[in-house]
Amino acid sequence: MENATLEVRSLTKRFGGLVAVDHMDMQVYPGEVVGLLGDNGAGKSTLIKMVSGVYHPDEGRIFFQGKEVKMGTPMDALELGIETLYQDLALAENLDAYSNIFLGREKTKPFLGFIKVLDHESMREESKKVLNRLEIEIPSLHNQIKTLSGGQRQAVAIGRSIYWNAKLLILDEPTAALGVHEQRKVLDLVRLLRSQNIPIIIISHQLYDIFSVTDRLVIMRRGKKVAERITKDTTPDEVVGLIIGSEEVERNNRPG
Repeated sequence: MENATLEVRSLTKRFGGLVAVDHMDMQVYPGEVVGLLGDNGAGKSTLIKMVSGVYHPDEGRIFFQGKEVKMGTPMDALELGIETLYQDLALAENLDAYSNIFLGREKTKPFLGFIKVLDHESMREESKKVLNRLEIEIPSLHNQIKTLSGGQRQAVAIGRSIYWNAKLLILDEPTAALGVHEQRKVLDLVRLLRSQNIPIIIISHQLYDIFSVTDRLVIMRRGKKVAERITKDTTPDEVVGLIIGSEEVERNNRPG
């Protein structure tokens, strides 16, 4: 089998007396979409924040593209190609789409030989290319982000990640607060990225979305991984049982 893009081994994070993530193991392979599921407080967000450099693990190891990595800051994760999109998307509402794609990493060009100015034309052209590659349509690259729909904003944020050469994309509730039509567009975008061999982790409470785009499911409860399933070999009912810890499902998952 191909080497995992991401592997976490025995990853653990404590906050005082609370064990938020407890000896977690997980792998994500190239071109694979993995759903990370669990109730509120299961440890999903804490796990993702360790992978994206926000939190430092108390125990365990993270491997990325076959090498052990230690990330001191989110910028370390970005430099590796780990892009995380949280629900708030971190977009600047008063700027246009192409300025958001280059936010914090703007292109410049020399002016009068010694002054550097923003290269708006180059940023617009590059933005147009990445949005075309992802089959994303927005009314105009000049429109301020606040004028775009929720799905279009999500698409711009994903486009930014892909432009900056994401090698792993983590989506935290990507379809929350979107209408049905826009949810479908975002899910189509996830499928397109998978076809381009970009591995994706999706955190979502929307089981329909999860079942429509994922290859594999990892279920957490109280900080631990309680189950892993191939999506096509399980059902929403079984997954809900694993998330809440129903006795019947527990019995069926006991060895012997």
